[in-house]
Amino acid sequence: MHTPSGTSLPVVPAALAPVLPSRYDREREPAPGAGIRIESDTLPGLESVAPVDEGSVWLHDALLGPHSADIVRYLSLARSTGGPVLDLGSGAGRLAVPFARHGFAVEAVDRDASALERLEGWARRIGPQVAGLVVTHRSELTELRLEGSYRLALLAGAMVTAVPPARRPELLREVAAHLESGGALALDYTAHQLPGLIAEPRRTWAFQVPRFDGIDEWVVARQVFDLPSMSERITYYTARTGKLSTERVVLTTDKWIVDPERLAAELHSAGLHIEGRRRHRIDDRTESVLLVCRPDD
Repeated sequence: MHTPSGTSLPVVPAALAPVLPSRYDREREPAPGAGIRIESDTLPGLESVAPVDEGSVWLHDALLGPHSADIVRYLSLARSTGGPVLDLGSGAGRLAVPFARHGFAVEAVDRDASALERLEGWARRIGPQVAGLVVTHRSELTELRLEGSYRLALLAGAMVTAVPPARRPELLREVAAHLESGGALALDYTAHQLPGLIAEPRRTWAFQVPRFDGIDEWVVARQVFDLPSMSERITYYTARTGKLSTERVVLTTDKWIVDPERLAAELHSAGLHIEGRRRHRIDDRTESVLLVCRPDD
């Protein structure tokens, strides 16, 4: 939860201070306060971070790792719908590979070729049975053209917020056209209350990434909302300290703020209806929303 105003804030290791490169020195840093959080159960996502090089792959894994609890929810849904499963914005396979390990055929779609290579390598290391259940497809979501049919399609990890609103209806129509009867589209996103965005358009998040290998890993995330364009930018300043060295990486992701009513209208227009809605409160102005959508009869 957020640390209440007026209370002492966690001490972020000094190793993070040098993460701020000189080009950021001229920018006004967000003042610490109610926007500081230290828990990593619900974190700003990496949905539209540019493809990473090998030197920063660990950061992707670290920041997406805390979202792994959603695997349980999506697996439960898959058991009710069956496969094949379409994983849109799969990254390096945090959902696709566990799904294959549970016997589901999965088509994993991502724009980053290196992420798909890592996904395939992970599946092969587990064994041929798992590798044989995974097919990868490199594509931007805004240019997606599907050929198969699916019982379950996933836009997990708030991936829908990486799609420009003007291009979202086309994506939803493409997915809906390839869902089998009785299938489902599941997606999640962060819902913000407009007064909260107006009151606090700049927020700072600090958290320690859970690790069990003796490495100390911290992230400070700066979140800036732009209401005229209904968009947000998150910049991650990170430090990972081991016995011999410290690695520092800066990554930036641009996302779109979801208007729930507009999204519901787009789903309806695509031939989908919202069958289930699950909300998880993040704070008094923000919640995580999971939608399960079914094709119209």
